[in-house]
Amino acid sequence: MTIVLPKLVVSWYICYVFINFNSIIMKKTKLIFSLLTVIALFITSCGSGEKKQEVTETAIEEVSEAQGQSTVSDDVSAANALQVAKSIEDFSTLVAAIEAAGVEDAVVNVGPLTIFAPVNAAFDKLPEGTVATLLLPENKSKLAFILTNHVAPANYPDTQLAKEAKKGRKLYMASGKYLVVEEKEDGIYVGGTKILKTVKVSNGWIHVIDNVLVPAE
Repeated sequence: MTIVLPKLVVSWYICYVFINFNSIIMKKTKLIFSLLTVIALFITSCGSGEKKQEVTETAIEEVSEAQGQSTVSDDVSAANALQVAKSIEDFSTLVAAIEAAGVEDAVVNVGPLTIFAPVNAAFDKLPEGTVATLLLPENKSKLAFILTNHVAPANYPDTQLAKEAKKGRKLYMASGKYLVVEEKEDGIYVGGTKILKTVKVSNGWIHVIDNVLVPAE
C-alpha cells in the first residue's frame, strides 16, 4: 500500500531541511573563518616577535663592537686591573689619568698583562703643574704614551720578574719602549723604581710603584 503525502506537508519538510542545512553550513563557515583569523593573528605575532628579537640582538652586537671591554659590566668574574685601581683611593690620580687619556681598554683587556701602577704620591713627585697639564685634552696622546709605558703585554708576577732580572732581560712595554728590571737586596726594581707590592687581578698583575715611569722621547 502506497502512502501519498499531501503536497503541503512535503513542501514544509523540504523547507525545514533546507533551512537547517543552511544554518549548519553558516555555523561551520563562521567556525572556519574564526580559526583562520586566529591562525593569521598568531603567525603575524610570531613574525613581529622574531623581528623584534633580531633588532634587539643586532643593537646589542653593534654596541659591543662600538665600545671596548672597559664598558662591559661584569659582577661575576674577578676584578680586572682597572676595577681594582678604581676601588683603591691611592690610585685615584692614576685612574683619572687613564680616563683622560682614553686608554681604559689597555688595562682591562683579557691579557695576560702586567701594570706598574704609580700611587698618588708618585704623581706628586712630578714638577708642579705637570699632572694638570697632562690632563688637558690637547695633551691626550702624550699622556697615553706615558701611561702605556706602565703596561707590559705579558705575564710578569714578581717571581718571573726576578728570573728576568737574573737573565739581564728588559721588559717590552705597550709604549714600544723597554724597561730595565733588576733584583737588589731590598727588592725588585723596574725602570729604576722599586716594586712596593704585587696584586693578582683577573687579567694579569698590578705592581705598585711610587714613581711615574716617564719614557724618553
